[in-house]
Amino acid sequence: MFKNLMGMLALVMLLGACGDVKNKSENPVNAEQPKVQRFGMVTGLKREKMDYYKQLHADTWPSVLRTITACNIRNYSIYLKEVNDSLLLFSYFEYTGSDFDADMKKMAADSATQRWWKETDPCQQPLPDAASKNQIWSSMEEVFHQD
Repeated sequence: MFKNLMGMLALVMLLGACGDVKNKSENPVNAEQPKVQRFGMVTGLKREKMDYYKQLHADTWPSVLRTITACNIRNYSIYLKEVNDSLLLFSYFEYTGSDFDADMKKMAADSATQRWWKETDPCQQPLPDAASKNQIWSSMEEVFHQD
């Protein structure tokens, strides 16, 4: 259903989750922080689209950023790496909400985010496992985490 950068968040596997974290402030209530789920994904980037992709992300549309935040995505980064003449994008984000699927549907329904995906999707080159499922991003297994 989701073939694009943000929509793919709903289709990736959960890579890991932090344990419940206690608020370490001086607050006597010592309320619990939301559970954080961490995701890492990878996809290819078409060489001829690299400059455009970088330009888009250097000036990401404010409405898209607001939707990401409203859908409980935090600490979201995308990295670029060249490996054996291929360009790869690595994405990392943390989800702090309580209903991932609902938040991803909310994101997919946002008209500005849909327009954003129409710009970013043609830049990306899915890896074979994602392409076989008509997806763009491939989930990655978390093998280590340290807070």
